[in-house]
Amino acid sequence: MIGNKENPEFLNSFLQYSTVILNKSQNSVKEYNYDLSNFFKFMSNHLGISSEENIKNTNINSLDISFLKQITLEDIHSYLYYLKSEYNSKPATLARKASTIRVFFSYVTTNNNYGLEINPAQNLENPKLDRRQPKYLTLEESKELLKVSEMPAPNENARNVERDFAIMTLFLNCGMRLSELVSINLKDIKFDDAKMTVIGKGNKERTIYLNKACMEALNKYMAVRPPKDKIKEKDEDALFLSERLERISRRTVQYVVEKELRKAGLDTTKYSTHKLRHTAATLMYQHGNVDIRALQELLGHKSISTTELYTHVANAQVRDAVERNPLSGENKNI
Repeated sequence: MIGNKENPEFLNSFLQYSTVILNKSQNSVKEYNYDLSNFFKFMSNHLGISSEENIKNTNINSLDISFLKQITLEDIHSYLYYLKSEYNSKPATLARKASTIRVFFSYVTTNNNYGLEINPAQNLENPKLDRRQPKYLTLEESKELLKVSEMPAPNENARNVERDFAIMTLFLNCGMRLSELVSINLKDIKFDDAKMTVIGKGNKERTIYLNKACMEALNKYMAVRPPKDKIKEKDEDALFLSERLERISRRTVQYVVEKELRKAGLDTTKYSTHKLRHTAATLMYQHGNVDIRALQELLGHKSISTTELYTHVANAQVRDAVERNPLSGENKNI
């Protein structure tokens, strides 16, 4: 069921709208619910409607449209400041929450059932984001990571080696997200055509073509994957399985990546599943001469500006480019 009995009616209505009309994924709707319920709890205390000492325990079930009409842009700024000062929320987190608030108020101001005439979030700006260069493994580090992943470490249980190696291979070759990897079903893979379909952000479907390394790793894993009759019925089509013979969880995949990083002597506090996505994109751009538009399609980015974060080049490449300038050497004849 969409929504929560602890939510006010207008929030549950928005969650249903997000699912049916906006076609948001289940995870996105859960994030909307979490962000907005916390926003309303803060706002209830901020506006003096509730005096609950612990904001998290504030009851928002009885809030109605008259509550929403009291909220101003300054109040929303106060909420974002609260998140920054109390929880040290990063700009990216604040931007996501601000975006959620904008989408919600856009819904209630255009829905005739609520009659909210003024949209307090209409001029709400996103916090300025830090444009940091993404962390990634070098080509040599990536090769070493795959090498150690293919064989169990001393005293390591070897029964999941093929699965874990396939996971690492897909991450480093395809640049997929963690959520995309755990959601892969057998029916999504066309082994004869060497491609698979994944569902990315916003429930958007895209095709990922599988290279030789991916196909070899998947075939080795499929050769030892438990038979269908031993797998829990609800997960029998899941590609990657856990020890309990059900769809592998995000946390288990994160554990697998941490384990393989340690085997390769890499810093597990510096690298993660998402850093492997950075790595795949960077290596394809730096060493594979991949066009940025093709990279955008591969990664499933809505905006080309997001893809540009992955197209940074190493300082050595920049230096080399300058050295290749035909004017780089002194020419006394000019």
